[in-house]
Amino acid sequence: MKNSDKPIVALIYDFDGTLAPGNMQEYSFIKAIGKTADEFWAESHRMADTQDADGILIYMLLMLDEARKKNISLTKESFMKFGRDVNFFPGVESWFKRIKDIGKQEGVVVEHYINSSGLLEILEGMKIAKEFKAIFASSFYYSKKGNAIWPAAAVNYTNKTQFLFKINKGILNIHDSEKINESMPEEDKRVAFPNMIYFGDGETDVPCMKLTKQLGGTSIAVYNSGIYNKKIIAQELLDQQRVNYICPADYRQGKKMETLVKTIIRKIKADDDLSKISL
Repeated sequence: MKNSDKPIVALIYDFDGTLAPGNMQEYSFIKAIGKTADEFWAESHRMADTQDADGILIYMLLMLDEARKKNISLTKESFMKFGRDVNFFPGVESWFKRIKDIGKQEGVVVEHYINSSGLLEILEGMKIAKEFKAIFASSFYYSKKGNAIWPAAAVNYTNKTQFLFKINKGILNIHDSEKINESMPEEDKRVAFPNMIYFGDGETDVPCMKLTKQLGGTSIAVYNSGIYNKKIIAQELLDQQRVNYICPADYRQGKKMETLVKTIIRKIKADDDLSKISL
């Protein structure tokens, strides 16, 4: 955190089900290959179960296979185009600037990050992409002609935790495997774990949410109030002490999410002030 008089507060978001309803592939890609979301994910789960394979790698393979069958060229540009069709939860598009402004008023620097098992290329095509300090997500490797041919990175539910440590040390890329393992004095780490707020929507985010909470940060289980069982799942995570809070996925001004995050930011600032007094 150091190198700044103001503490840095990192807001780290899962994407699917957290900032947007459903999965990002469902908005345009799955429609383009002529399948329903249920059909695509059922086949993906069947393949992963049959081969005892990683579910993220399998859905990426299935995307490539289905696109070839339909003669759909999967380039970075086509993925980004799919990203333009994704719809967000209420208030998301104005959320990032509002929270940065709140942070500025409270005397902290707010940064936004995505930590997702979804696709980097689709995320980069979304209108909110510019709001993030870094986007950690799965991605494809491309041929010289620019076509996706192989997974370059597969971010699954447990290896997502590595990106918390990268944010902690100020590492903003996936491929670095050296600096992340180097010893670093706590005072040189860019974002202290207690200054992290993690947003996730369910069981697939448990490793990150629980780790953030264990290391002194704050975890928020976000739920879609339009789906009857989502609040039940979030409440179970709270009852099991895997998260600090639960909140509906409504990011509009004046709603519970904004009030909660504003209060957490104030607490982080107060804790930072107290730590300086005690030195």
